[in-house]
Amino acid sequence: MKLLLTSGGVTNPSIHSALVQLLNKPISQCRALVVPTAQWGHPLCGPASVWGLLAAQPDFRHLSGLGWASLGVLELTALPTIGKERWVPWLQEADVLLVDGGDATYLSHWMRESGLADLLPSLPDTVWVGVSAGSMVMAPRVGNSFVEWPSAPDDRTLGVVDFSIFPHLNAFPTNTPTHAERWAADLGGPAYAIDEQTAIKVVNGSVEVVSEGQWKKFE
Repeated sequence: MKLLLTSGGVTNPSIHSALVQLLNKPISQCRALVVPTAQWGHPLCGPASVWGLLAAQPDFRHLSGLGWASLGVLELTALPTIGKERWVPWLQEADVLLVDGGDATYLSHWMRESGLADLLPSLPDTVWVGVSAGSMVMAPRVGNSFVEWPSAPDDRTLGVVDFSIFPHLNAFPTNTPTHAERWAADLGGPAYAIDEQTAIKVVNGSVEVVSEGQWKKFE
């Protein structure tokens, strides 16, 4: 897939331009599926926040509220019960997956359980837009400080990309550059700390940072 990995969504013209380039057509002509699954694994999320995402409420204007031609829901926890013959065509017909935040280990679990993780290589033209955990899930690890799901066996995620992501840089008291430095040191691998005005674009293994804000790469 073509990846646009963000902390806060499509928050500025640079990220918006990167998204349109990946889609290769205007947002208003694109069919989107929203994936809210990660929210269920995080204690700060729940029915109200999931509804806000799906209803494209103002708090989600940078993801589901961008003006898509159509907006549907792909709830990963339901997929194992309905059969691939039903939901794979939905996926194939979509131009973009909008994958919201929450807990990345919970999202990773259900991507594997549903079979979505195995299908990603067969969707080279589909764009994955991640927010927070929706971006972090593509990394090999997220770091123990970002694991909120009690049933997570460890901090490992999908490993689609070879770097980890520290989101919401400077957005919260526990997301300072100092916290990011400690987090990266514990991971011991390549990583990026990104703020709400930054995205990481990945196409065919090529990585590009798109930013109107602050970010840092850790080797």
